[in-house]
Amino acid sequence: MKTISHWINGGYDEGKPVSRYPVENPGTGQIDAELLMASSEDLDRVVAVAREAQKKWAKYSLAKRTAIMFKMRELVLEHQDEMARMIVEEHGKNYSDALGEIQRGRETLDFATAINLALKGEYSFDISSGVDIHTLRQPVGVVAGICPFNFPAMVPMWMHPIAIAAGNTFILKPASSTPSAALLTAELYKEAGLPDGVFNVLSGDRHLVTEMLEHPGIDAISFVGSTPVAHIVQDTGTSHGKRVQALGGANNHAIVLPDADLDFAAQHISAAAFGAAGERCMALPVVVAVGGIGPDLAQRVKAHAEKIKVGYGMDEGVEMGPVIDAKSKERIIGLIDDAQERGADIVLDGRNLVVEGYEGGHFIGPTIVDNVSLESELYYEEVFGPVLAIVHADSYEEAIAQVNSSEFGNGAAIFTNDGGMARRFEQDVEAGMVGINVPIPTPVAYYSFGGWKESLLGDTHIHGPEGLKFYTRAKAITSRWPSEKTYEATLSFQRDE
Repeated sequence: MKTISHWINGGYDEGKPVSRYPVENPGTGQIDAELLMASSEDLDRVVAVAREAQKKWAKYSLAKRTAIMFKMRELVLEHQDEMARMIVEEHGKNYSDALGEIQRGRETLDFATAINLALKGEYSFDISSGVDIHTLRQPVGVVAGICPFNFPAMVPMWMHPIAIAAGNTFILKPASSTPSAALLTAELYKEAGLPDGVFNVLSGDRHLVTEMLEHPGIDAISFVGSTPVAHIVQDTGTSHGKRVQALGGANNHAIVLPDADLDFAAQHISAAAFGAAGERCMALPVVVAVGGIGPDLAQRVKAHAEKIKVGYGMDEGVEMGPVIDAKSKERIIGLIDDAQERGADIVLDGRNLVVEGYEGGHFIGPTIVDNVSLESELYYEEVFGPVLAIVHADSYEEAIAQVNSSEFGNGAAIFTNDGGMARRFEQDVEAGMVGINVPIPTPVAYYSFGGWKESLLGDTHIHGPEGLKFYTRAKAITSRWPSEKTYEATLSFQRDE
């Protein structure tokens, strides 16, 4: 049985494990490795290492930091096949989607290579006689990243390149079910020339997460996961004096208006609902069909969904893999069953799918459920599976009210050929990321990613400019030089004009 350890101070380290976690291949249902779960002593040691390394790393010139980021970008590109295969084995998504995840993560490395530009400050000369003022941004210190299973490479890459390039050190706690991409990332950073201790990987259970949130040696926490856990992270982290960004769950909606190109909409809705088996926080699990187009739209989406090849992620032609584990599969099927019992119509049923040769895998086929009750959990919960729920509205006004009634506000989209309605929608909708005929409106890395309401606690989005703001602290410096003798000291707070 393969053993997966931690990465501490520039090398693999078994630490003093408190337990071992079975790492399963969701495509086969077999346990392929055991992950060592860190102890409190391991956390104390890695924090001490990171704090000591940060003192030196923060003094590296921007030229040296960006040179390492450029090298890291090239190494990720060179090793993307190896990393994608790890993701397929541990997450289950198909190979091309794993490559796409790495590409989207690499965009943040692109941003980090220009950190010297992003860190530029401001300067004002002679704000008073002989007095100047300028600003700069400095690293916060030691940052911990707590990441979900569904994007083992991309979500951590939304964090650590910017944090590190800005002069922080980073402790990554990957999801226990998908740890290997994080460890390969550590190897590549070392090869790129990153000093030991600047990037560390520590795996553990919920007790380790609690200890990270409370540890006095950690200055900031980046988290992506479910909303209930995001609340715990936010409340615990901030109560212990940490800077926290906590991205929670989602239940993204798309409104389809009668004037939309329904063939175009159906194709893109199918891809957005069933890509990565629906295990994306920007997946599209709910469509609001306006003005009686629902049955027609459902059949058009079905025509595309039926063509999706479901299977093991490395097999040729496979477009969709399994869900992460048996518990998730059971939960998703239960939500479909409940919706059906409440009167919903099953347009396409993937509950009984069995993939030949992979009978132990956790597969669910693309599933389309029409006329879903708004009281059904399938509608208002985050399903995180390959299921599309279709609900109906008589008008745009009814549809937008329905969308905005969701407790989540991660992403939302509209399909229409009416520019005026699209413009109205982008103002009306209560979501942080909005798509106009784009069902998954994930921003590129030089913008920032984040939702509203229960999808984002706090106000700082991840990666891009807001990510840089999160990982740095602002400082304003007002200066005068006595040799100029321009202004006498006074007890008055007035400044000369």
